[in-house]
Amino acid sequence: MIRTATPDDLPLVRELWHAFDEEIPDAPWRDSDSAEDLAEFERTFSEHVVLLADDVGLAIATKKGSRLGYVDLLYVRPEARRDGVAAELVREAASRLREQGVEVLELDVVASNDRARAVYERWGFAPAELTLAAPVEQLLTRLAAKPFGPTFGSIHVQTDDTSAVERQVQKVLPRFGRSAETTVTGPRNGWTAVHDELCDRDPTVLERLAKELSYALAAVVLAIGVEEGAVVRYNLFDRGADVDEYLSVPEYFGELPPGDVVALGANPTVVARLTGADPARVREAARTAASPADLPPAEELYQLIANVMGVQE
Repeated sequence: MIRTATPDDLPLVRELWHAFDEEIPDAPWRDSDSAEDLAEFERTFSEHVVLLADDVGLAIATKKGSRLGYVDLLYVRPEARRDGVAAELVREAASRLREQGVEVLELDVVASNDRARAVYERWGFAPAELTLAAPVEQLLTRLAAKPFGPTFGSIHVQTDDTSAVERQVQKVLPRFGRSAETTVTGPRNGWTAVHDELCDRDPTVLERLAKELSYALAAVVLAIGVEEGAVVRYNLFDRGADVDEYLSVPEYFGELPPGDVVALGANPTVVARLTGADPARVREAARTAASPADLPPAEELYQLIANVMGVQE
């Protein structure tokens, strides 16, 4: 049962607020301002849409402008999840804000919270802007290095059904942002290729689109690209599962635990099973090193690995 919270409900609201903070803490480099935020919320309680789902769920939303609404907090206790409580809270909040003239609703989600992001995207939320973070020492080191080179990539779906790939790309890609140009070509050697301007700019979109295509089409999908003109990365998906990830310089973007460094090496057995490539050629082509200088130029290495896997660039 969704109901409007009253000042008498503040003890329950505080309890759910703190439960949210404990489960989803802020980034470790940020000073906690939860107490101040809660105090400010209590002072302006009447300015918010505050909804409760019995004693298991809380939604706080606010009108931020003439047409904009914002979900300040959405929390459902773990034992009450998967029953549609969060959806009902957001639906009611959106309805209340619509009555106030709100046309667009925004919310924040931690980038690593894949489950929540998937739910919100299914509801119709799409990225509007991204907050990026970088350790200062790492940032200064990298900015002092030589200028970065090009970043680009492509996706290859193991299918001859080009039309099915085109339909799925048009269905999925808009969730990741606006793209100026997308082309689907093939099939060649049993692969249908996807080249997209947005994926060229953002390797994370390249990987996410490839994963979505693999899941939706129940297919083997390869995402492969060059990042900053220095390193080559590929992800090999099978029915949506990321079964092999390779980065030519595993610690190019920062120091990693030893196990993660090893994990970013190519797995010739998996590549051979899914692509038909010769394991020995995979091992020879998809090498890793401590520095880009210890490997062939990134664009050359990119072509070499793509050819070994049977995809044409």
